[in-house]
Amino acid sequence: MTPPVFAHGHLRLYLLSLLAEAPMHGYEVILALEERFGGTYTPSAGTIYPRLAKLEEEGLVTKTVDGRKTVYEIADAGRAELAARQHELDEIESDVTDSVRRLADDVRHSVDQAMKSLRADLASAAREARNEARQAGRTVRTDIRETASGRLREAEIVINDFRHQLRSDLRSMAARDELTTQTVDELKTKLDEVRTGLFRMN
Repeated sequence: MTPPVFAHGHLRLYLLSLLAEAPMHGYEVILALEERFGGTYTPSAGTIYPRLAKLEEEGLVTKTVDGRKTVYEIADAGRAELAARQHELDEIESDVTDSVRRLADDVRHSVDQAMKSLRADLASAAREARNEARQAGRTVRTDIRETASGRLREAEIVINDFRHQLRSDLRSMAARDELTTQTVDELKTKLDEVRTGLFRMN
């Protein structure tokens, strides 16, 4: 099947142009095409080998067996066709440049989509981890309630949470110039009432 990066018949002529540069075995032809496309396109063996065989049938290339490799070389008839169709080859080179640009854009789009999906997966995993941590924290807090030291630790956690939140609220009020002497005095009174009330309960 002709790859979409080449118009009908253009791959055939492009293969002749590659072999005109140097004899190659089939895999080298595939690598040469991959290099021309900057790695954005790699033709399959099922695309290249049948076309090389067809070029051989037409007498445009010859092949020789070198060990386990079959080396393809352009024939005189192939060079003559290249010379006669040089204007087409120039157009193909221009098309290849456009194809490389288009394929690069497709690759960038695919990478962008993959990165968005990865970020979503990471965010989801982070949420799950936080949920598990909170659940584990609740379980630990339930367990530590059974000991005096555990109850003290939980009380300290509650106080620290309250202190951090209260400090944040007070700083916000100060930034808005709403923190008055009356507010501070009331805070002292309320905290004393809470502390007195707790010890009175015991």
